[in-house]
Amino acid sequence: MATDHEAIAEGPQDPRRRDYLQIGAVAFAGVGVGVIALPLINQMNPSADVLAASSTEVDVSAIQPGQAIKTTFRKQPLFVRNLTPAEIAAADAVPVSSLRDPETLEQRTKPGKTNWLITLGVCTHLGCVPLGAGEGENKGPFGGYFCPCHGSAYDTAGRIRQGPAPTNLHVPDYVFTSDTVVTVG
Repeated sequence: MATDHEAIAEGPQDPRRRDYLQIGAVAFAGVGVGVIALPLINQMNPSADVLAASSTEVDVSAIQPGQAIKTTFRKQPLFVRNLTPAEIAAADAVPVSSLRDPETLEQRTKPGKTNWLITLGVCTHLGCVPLGAGEGENKGPFGGYFCPCHGSAYDTAGRIRQGPAPTNLHVPDYVFTSDTVVTVG
């Protein structure tokens, strides 16, 4: 039998202390795994030089008013369209408050270059490629783009007007490097 002196030397048995030590050890190990895993995961991201090279230059000199071309940008279709004055007037005549995703043509183009509409050719509903970027293609009821998969119709400014698509066609970052060359990305 232990004497009073021996019981005091051992100290009181506290099961909560053991739980606290186990939780602390597991938390410390979790932080250690995170510190090791983050650099390994981060090294899989594209480097800055790859991101810088992921731009596309488009020569727009051959695109006549009313014509559009389809090219690629980051493995996605890119629509470049030279709007006619009638298409610009039709887009400006639509009340912005009536649009599902309200944007004016001026918000979707560059100042002084409102005749150039540049959008990603990916329907915002399920990622299909709408028709209407080339001559003779079905441009839909609003003269813009038409996605035959589920019936989304876009106007000449690439704005959603009918169908299940929730937003307008996406306008990527781009800059006119000259009067005839556009750099996208």
